[in-house]
Amino acid sequence: MNKQISKRTLYRLPVYLSLLEEKLEEGVEYISATTIANLLELNHVQVRKDLSCASSAGRPKVGYETKVLIKDLQNFLDYNNTKDAVLVGAGDLGKALLGYEGFRSYGLNIVAGFDLNENLCGSYVKGKPIFATEKVPELVKRMNINIGIITTPATAAQSVCDILVGAGIKAIWNFAPTSLSVPKGIIVQNENMATGLAVLSNKLNEALQGEE
Repeated sequence: MNKQISKRTLYRLPVYLSLLEEKLEEGVEYISATTIANLLELNHVQVRKDLSCASSAGRPKVGYETKVLIKDLQNFLDYNNTKDAVLVGAGDLGKALLGYEGFRSYGLNIVAGFDLNENLCGSYVKGKPIFATEKVPELVKRMNINIGIITTPATAAQSVCDILVGAGIKAIWNFAPTSLSVPKGIIVQNENMATGLAVLSNKLNEALQGEE
């Protein structure tokens, strides 16, 4: 991506892309920012501003050609440049992520999983091998991998993080329910499911109270 954009805008762009792909399948050849905003219940000025970060293909009174806007968003989000990753923690969540084929659509290819459990080592998930965690540095360096995914329990996450960073990983996608300490320059994206559930529950309570 060659433009600096806010984190909120970056979170919205994949949502627009998903909607556009649905509309293209429905045969929608052109679509306006206002239509996108209405379908997603967002402010049309904000949607237009967000899209301008990734595409200049919009035309007054015509809108965007759906195919072109999809391509512009995919290029902007770097989905067409596949990045390899490794995953550490081959429990239920780790196996689910290893088996999720949809990541390829977003330019992510998990090449292998790692785990401390010797009984899991040597097994496969959707054709992807599970190795002992001690082999992380060897594979990361040999394949020049920059992304590591952590799906371990919280108690093991920091030690795994240290192994990944020591192996040369530059970015970590952390699913463990804990904060990680990393050197300057290492990128960490936390996915805290407990926080997400708390927000969901709060919104549900508000909705139910509104129905009373």
